[in-house]
Amino acid sequence: MPFMKGKAPIRRTLQYLNAGQLMLKDKVKIFSVNYNTYGEHHEGARDFVFWNIPQIQYKNPKVQVVTFKNMTPSPFIRCYFESGKQMLIDIDSKNRQEILQHLTTVVGKSDETLKAEAKLAEKQDNPANFGIGCMKHCICEVPGQLPCPGVVPVPKHMRGKFKYQMKE
Repeated sequence: MPFMKGKAPIRRTLQYLNAGQLMLKDKVKIFSVNYNTYGEHHEGARDFVFWNIPQIQYKNPKVQVVTFKNMTPSPFIRCYFESGKQMLIDIDSKNRQEILQHLTTVVGKSDETLKAEAKLAEKQDNPANFGIGCMKHCICEVPGQLPCPGVVPVPKHMRGKFKYQMKE
């Protein structure tokens, strides 16, 4: 499999991408990370970019995620909001778990919001669905469909039993 090549290919699996914990608030439009590829105090930022940025991109498709390498003396994250405001978050000398935990509390959605969104996404009433718990109990209630065979008999040319008897 070609996608399983390279450094830590586990990062490209759907299971790994779905396991991301950070869902950014709807107001966040751009998420930028500034760090260096060298230096001890940038280690947490490098690990965060390597392991967590793919999950953030997958979980937040409407957010532009940008990384800037080797342009700053100290690592930081800047979030741009739809109102035009910016939030600067210092991640100097923090490990990737501390960074993720801090981002979850500051720019992440709360657990209540995530549960409410999951419930709404799960419920989605589709008019094409029928059965128990849906708007229509049976397919015969959909306009243009045949009525139930228990109420009106199905025409003989549509029954398999009748077709096979005619061939013989």
